[in-house]
Amino acid sequence: MTQLYEMKEQEERFVLVGVSSFENDDTEEALEELEELVRTDGAIAVGKIIQNRESVHPGTYIGKGKIDEVRALAMETDATGVVCDDELSPVQLKNLENALQMKVLDRTVIILDIFAGRASTKEGKIQVELAQLRYRATRLIGLRNSLSRLGGGIGTRGPGEKKLEMDRRLIKERITQLRRELEDVKSNRETARSLRSKNQIPVVAIVGYTNAGKSTLLNHLTDAGVLEEDKLFATLDPTTRSLTLESGQQILMTDTVGFIRKLPHHLIEAFRSTLEEAKYADIILHVVDSCNTDADRHMHIVYDTLHRLGVQDKVVITAFNKQDRPEAEEVIKDFKADHTVKISAKTGMGVDKLLDLIEKVINERKVLLEKVFSYQDAGRIQAIRKYGQLLEEEYRQEGIYVKAYVQAHMLDQL
Repeated sequence: MTQLYEMKEQEERFVLVGVSSFENDDTEEALEELEELVRTDGAIAVGKIIQNRESVHPGTYIGKGKIDEVRALAMETDATGVVCDDELSPVQLKNLENALQMKVLDRTVIILDIFAGRASTKEGKIQVELAQLRYRATRLIGLRNSLSRLGGGIGTRGPGEKKLEMDRRLIKERITQLRRELEDVKSNRETARSLRSKNQIPVVAIVGYTNAGKSTLLNHLTDAGVLEEDKLFATLDPTTRSLTLESGQQILMTDTVGFIRKLPHHLIEAFRSTLEEAKYADIILHVVDSCNTDADRHMHIVYDTLHRLGVQDKVVITAFNKQDRPEAEEVIKDFKADHTVKISAKTGMGVDKLLDLIEKVINERKVLLEKVFSYQDAGRIQAIRKYGQLLEEEYRQEGIYVKAYVQAHMLDQL
């Protein structure tokens, strides 16, 4: 009788390593977040080591004594590899792998790997592959060594081993091809953006730290059907949905990629056209996880990323989310926001107040129109219903009397 054995893929186990360069920095919190990233990517963290030094070691990221400590902890915990909290240079990667004789990854690889697993649209896949190839082009030698010794696993998803084995010339050609494809997608996005602007539909861009509840809020408001999961970067591809406010005003809600500490610049560049949805929005809706003890730092990272993208002079509404939980922070503030509101995207608490606030901001940018339209021009009133806020409508002998709030640039058309 033949005995059957269940073949199960071995779960990767990592020791996490960080460098603290000054007292009271956020290295411990960063490693906790790195642990969550590793978990999101399907592996587990079996230990953490922090080295206190003025700056990272230029050759090996950490000093020789810490390398010995990492090696001992890895052996003790049966770790299959090490993940460093900062992006490693090719030299650091190669030297650290040689010293530890095991797989070495960095924070950037983990984030890129998660993105590779989450991309579902053509644009998302192009952006992720472009970011991965840009990152790996300068690290081919080190990655080839680790792949030939350890096989696949985290850090090999997306372009994969086959593409990594291409020479630099072929990778450069592939990057050029992907850039062309991305330009076509960007052109389509700009056309859609231009059409929205022409149609006078206000756009609200939802931004926030990853896992703050942006997708849950979008689903609650628009039944968008976006994946909700208690993991970092649960959704990657942006979603835009139409929403009709209580007054009849139509707006567009656009979700964006979640921000995070040390978001790789390769991703910032590759996803620029997607992230720039915030740049062309009328209102920035900043969603904050009010249960997170590091919420203040998260808000700072979001604003810093928006600044890097050139997003400025926008009305910002900050929604302190997850207020249904007992651990929600009561005294949290956002001094950079124009308006703040407390909500629970999960239960709907405070969402009506948020929508009222959005409508108030939109109306502040409108002018009051009082006009009698001839019956031949009755079709123009439909545009007011769709893109403005109709307050009064009265059918008179001389025509249709209308009192409404409309966008200032609609006056000439009306």
